Amino acid sequence: MKGSHYPDSRAPAPAKVGSVAVIVIALLAGCGRDDVRPTPSRAAVVPQREWTLVAPQDPAAANAVLMRAIGLVGTPYRYGGNTPEGGFDCSGLVNYVYRDMLDLKLPRSSRELADWQGPRIVPEHLASGDLVFFGSSGNVSHVGIYVGEGRFVHAPSTGGTVRLDHLDSRYWRDHYSGAKRVLR
Repeated sequence: MKGSHYPDSRAPAPAKVGSVAVIVIALLAGCGRDDVRPTPSRAAVVPQREWTLVAPQDPAAANAVLMRAIGLVGTPYRYGGNTPEGGFDCSGLVNYVYRDMLDLKLPRSSRELADWQGPRIVPEHLASGDLVFFGSSGNVSHVGIYVGEGRFVHAPSTGGTVRLDHLDSRYWRDHYSGAKRVLR
């Protein structure tokens, strides 16, 4: 191949380039932290529990929040981001959705949201619109919006997008630290 910058006119193997990109993305991943939040594969999902259907106290508000949050799936992650145009980090997504749909102003960080008013909810009593928190060693570092049937919407990591994940995937189950009810 004329003009090639590689010896013997060979380009690098795509697998090697892809592996390097995955490693770089993994090192940069996190919602304001250095934690890696992988996209779980089917093998990473542990046996799923039965999720009780708990009706939200305000079904119309919960539905508005869920439709808006799900509609943002695919929006790019951006640390400090809080708009669909600029991207979202985890707490920016939560703040945007509740402010946009219900004119509800919430604390900005995942830690502040976890400490905010409202009852703590056990997983068996989660209702649509509840906030779910994740972290390790007692520290909250991530937040998402529960949508039902054990699933939640969140902005997980640098290089990723807003997505829908399952609380029973190995990573999220191991890092689950609680939930709060925002809608009353």
